[in-house]
Amino acid sequence: MYAKAGRVDLARDAFDEAPLRDVFLCNVMLAAYVSRSEVAEARKVFDGMPMRDLVSWNTMIHGYAMRGEVGLAREIFDGTEDRDSFSWSSMISAYAKSRRSKEALELWREMHAASIIPDCITLVSVVSACSDLGALAVGAEVHRFVESNRIELDLKLGTALIDMYAKCGDIESAQRLFDRMPEKDVQTWSSMIIGLANHGLGHESLSLFSKMISEGMKPNGVTFVGVLIACTHVGLVSEGKKYFRSMNEVHGIEPTVEHYGCMVDLLGRSGHVEEARQLIRSMTFEPDTIIWRALLGACRIHKNVEIAEEAMAKLRVLDPLGDGHYVLLSNIYAQANSWEGVAEMRKTIRRDNIQRIPGRSSIEWDEKIHEFVSGDRLHPRSKEIYRVLEEMMDRLKQAGYKPMTGLVLQDIDEQSKERSLAEHSEKLAIAFALLTTPARSTIRITKNLRACEDCHSAMKLISLVYDRKLIVRDRNRFHHFSEGQCSCKDYW
Repeated sequence: MYAKAGRVDLARDAFDEAPLRDVFLCNVMLAAYVSRSEVAEARKVFDGMPMRDLVSWNTMIHGYAMRGEVGLAREIFDGTEDRDSFSWSSMISAYAKSRRSKEALELWREMHAASIIPDCITLVSVVSACSDLGALAVGAEVHRFVESNRIELDLKLGTALIDMYAKCGDIESAQRLFDRMPEKDVQTWSSMIIGLANHGLGHESLSLFSKMISEGMKPNGVTFVGVLIACTHVGLVSEGKKYFRSMNEVHGIEPTVEHYGCMVDLLGRSGHVEEARQLIRSMTFEPDTIIWRALLGACRIHKNVEIAEEAMAKLRVLDPLGDGHYVLLSNIYAQANSWEGVAEMRKTIRRDNIQRIPGRSSIEWDEKIHEFVSGDRLHPRSKEIYRVLEEMMDRLKQAGYKPMTGLVLQDIDEQSKERSLAEHSEKLAIAFALLTTPARSTIRITKNLRACEDCHSAMKLISLVYDRKLIVRDRNRFHHFSEGQCSCKDYW
């Protein structure tokens, strides 16, 4: 009674006076502490319980999961002898929310093997983990499981599946599922609009937005992020400005820093670098790292050293250890033949001990996610992968590929620079795909960083030389490589 009324202190007094500390009273105390995020206190009660039931174990799993303490949640989960669907769901959700997606999917397979029937919350978590990893085969398997078991495809699960298909590179399946959904909310529409935009289908994305408005659905800030991304990826400057103005004027949505970032990206990539700078100066709130990085990226495309240095000055204050900023500015200096600037960036990286975030590329094969980092030799088939890589690089050079050694910031000889570029994570993933997948099948890769110019150039040639379609998801967007061309038209 006291716990339900929020008087945990009085409930605790009653608990301490209870001679037998029965399971029911203990569970009430556990739930009360967990509801107040006092998990340490809940753990004291849990550890002192002479007897526990499944509710006791599940409450502690849920408590740790809600706080993001995944290791402790797993400890309790592993100690639970008789788990139910709630136990599995809480643990899988904890992994998914913490971006420990591989572990989420491993646990899903264990749950499936144990014949535990999942609820929609579990399935949404599993699908979200698939989205994060680019695990299309597992995501599609979950969709088939939903259909074969006649599980209701509610708005959350349907939207999660649309998002998964789009993020895993299968935009066609995302569109088919979207078209079949009898009911859609703003999240469903927004997921599809963003998915189309990220695949470079800007006109289709904007057409869907128009349809959304015509059907009386009110957009939100997330919807407009997708709309502005659509304009950015196909260079629709005037349309982007119109949509940006309409946010407040027509729809009553105040643009956030994310929307301004999209506009800076749109203007900058289209060559309106000075206008992008002026837009930043007109903002009523402080620009963040994303905005200055968008401006710096535009300077790389259009070789604007002056504005790049201004953006970098801001980034050094906001994010002094962000390795990507230094690499971008170094590339800008190299394009301008300012080798003193390149040398200064290398010196700064060494002096300030700036650690580069390793590029990671993953590919799904044989029901597993295979991940590679630059120079990776840990894969069990490493020797075969490097043999294929060597053959691949030889064929590319015969087709006209020239390594962009200026992108390598290390002070090493040209041959070593070429080797460094050849061993980038996405090239290793492609070599693995060529080794393991059928000829002419589509290769799907997910990368945690923006694709570098050298890999982008190489992947265009790989699609031509090997007659393969490559779908690559990097940090910015999707690239569909086919017959020597990329869907981004070298505009990314």
